Amino acid sequence: MSQELTKPVIGLTCGDLNGIGIEIIIKSLSDSRILDICTPIIYANSKSINFYRKTVQDNNFQFSILRDGAKPNLKQANIVNCWEEEVNIVPGQHDEQAGKYAFLSLEAAVKDLKEGKIEGLITAPIHKKTIQSDNFKYSGHTPYLRDSFDKKDVVMMMVAENMRVAVVTEHIPIEEVAASITQQAILSKLEIIQQSLQRDFDINKPKIALLGLNPHAGDEGLIGNEEKEIITPAIIAANKKNILAFGPYSADAFFAHAQYEKFDAVLAMYHDQGLIPFKSLALGEGVNYTAGLPIVRTSPDHGTAFDIAGKGRANHESFLAAIYKCLDVLRNRGTFDYNHENPIQKRSSRVIANLEDERVIED
Repeated sequence: MSQELTKPVIGLTCGDLNGIGIEIIIKSLSDSRILDICTPIIYANSKSINFYRKTVQDNNFQFSILRDGAKPNLKQANIVNCWEEEVNIVPGQHDEQAGKYAFLSLEAAVKDLKEGKIEGLITAPIHKKTIQSDNFKYSGHTPYLRDSFDKKDVVMMMVAENMRVAVVTEHIPIEEVAASITQQAILSKLEIIQQSLQRDFDINKPKIALLGLNPHAGDEGLIGNEEKEIITPAIIAANKKNILAFGPYSADAFFAHAQYEKFDAVLAMYHDQGLIPFKSLALGEGVNYTAGLPIVRTSPDHGTAFDIAGKGRANHESFLAAIYKCLDVLRNRGTFDYNHENPIQKRSSRVIANLEDERVIED
């Protein structure tokens, strides 16, 4: 059966149990039409799901328990029970126990990704402090997934209808940013972004803008030399690798004058430089996408929202957009990989298929 006729099986992690993760999952999957385009598997616990289902009014959410070795139900959402014990859920509470179960959910989903049981992953928000443990010593999902899939580097890319913004440095203190901006780091990010734009977003010759690190992109060395000594040489090196990289641009003017509309992606030097304008100017619901992984992972562009957790008030549109984006990328990857298969192998498979058809006709 062709990929167009199959529904991808996707995994959804629950995030911090005291946050809005399960609520936005329930709201996103309450419309049964989502089952026409994918088969969702939620990594959590049925009791935790039922706890939050009571807080969401007028939901039509139904689920089946997915046992070990069983096939997922194609007509309902599926729940993998990642733990059996009773859990005390206190919405809005910062609690290490809630972080512990968030990690169990993520760990189980990653295991199934590696085993090919699910094709994509949508992660609900975690709290970066409460999830910390001997098994999780990361600043977020992105570096954890990077190491889980043995990748040297990945890129955090925020995606919306009108822009894509990636960052060189992610969740690190500002005082460490300048030392982390190197030619090698920038070039690595650019290579990943280019490959992702081509394979994941179906853009043949993407154009990528780079922002300067300093105010006014350094003002020709008057306000720092990183642009002249690091960023510009990285752009030149990227151009030699057939990457259409441009800049560095002064970040304030770049966004104020809507220059991002001329590019397929923007590479900011640090977190707030890219995410503040993204969240201010993005059209539609933003999605956090991890470029450079062998699997497809998306998430909403917001956090745990403890202040409204358990009140049934959480907006699920970004999570729903993350599901759609995961499916879009899976489809784009399938098309890209098919179009770039070895032409000899592709031709051979067609010849064999034609011969088999001819034999059937002769019989």
